Amino acid sequence: MSAVPDFTHERVLTAMGARSGLVVTVALHSSVLGPALGGCRMWGYPTWADGQADALRLSAAMTLKNAAAGLDAGGGKSVIALPQGVVLEGDRRRAALLDLGDLVEAMDGRYRTAEDVGTTEHDMLVVRERTAHVVGLPAESGGAGEPAGATALGVYSAIAPTLEAAFGSPEIEGRSFVISGLGQVGGRLARMLAGHGARLSVTDLDARKRQIADDLGARWISPDEALTTTADVLVPAGLGGILTDETIDALPVHAIVGPANNPLAERSGADRLATRGIVYAPDFVVNAGGVIHLQGIADGLEWPAIAERLTGIGDTVRDVLADARERGVTPLAAAEERALARIEAARRPLVGV
Repeated sequence: MSAVPDFTHERVLTAMGARSGLVVTVALHSSVLGPALGGCRMWGYPTWADGQADALRLSAAMTLKNAAAGLDAGGGKSVIALPQGVVLEGDRRRAALLDLGDLVEAMDGRYRTAEDVGTTEHDMLVVRERTAHVVGLPAESGGAGEPAGATALGVYSAIAPTLEAAFGSPEIEGRSFVISGLGQVGGRLARMLAGHGARLSVTDLDARKRQIADDLGARWISPDEALTTTADVLVPAGLGGILTDETIDALPVHAIVGPANNPLAERSGADRLATRGIVYAPDFVVNAGGVIHLQGIADGLEWPAIAERLTGIGDTVRDVLADARERGVTPLAAAEERALARIEAARRPLVGV
């Protein structure tokens, strides 16, 4: 029998939705820094347990992301697990979102949800019918609106320090990039990079996104070529887990920086990248723009102040890469230590309470 991993979450609720008949998980990893913030993923999984495991993994990553971003917010995530191949629409989609709202409400304000892969800002209006603990509502409803622009700006801010660490210069013009995933964030990022003279090879599972490549004069490649195409920088912008031992050993790039959550299939991949001399900007630092935007709106900040925080992601990446280089550790380890130190500092006053 294999060892059961340590349980590090504060609270996890998994339930069969009374309305939808779908399994919904809300995972609260940490509320030490404040009420947890993390979106709802609506996605297809082989089993409900795979959806639950995804919620556990993603919520732990949100703890690191929010801490590293300097937010007074803990980490959480929710998952509506769909049978593979099922697209949820109409009444059943509404039912699933109401089921989610009930579970979020049961967290007593310690977790706030928002949109994520498979959900939208308009979906959050449905969730709000059952709980007030929702952020990222449409702008016309007084919310933060679509956070993809903020996420893309944060990733863009992380690119210059990554290039500087890999090549000694932050210049984007003339550098080659492979962007794997042209969704809301990847598509925006492709436009930003093209506008600053980057040479792009792009791909997406949705062949209709080829129009973006045509519009930008970018080279379209197949999804299978994303990890074998020679470039200066790989930008993972889809789902995570793509960087396995095998793919890392064959990667023809010098740096990796992108918005995808958990691109490393295993944590040991960070060591493998370092051994190959590939600069890796940790994902949870790079892609924090969305939560920075959501938290900023919740705090009543205006756009100039939020934009300043978003561009500050570049400074954080520069500090993490410099720290890793000086101490001879991986950027992942340096970023994790930075986040965990902040959490531990907040936890100390609670000892003995």
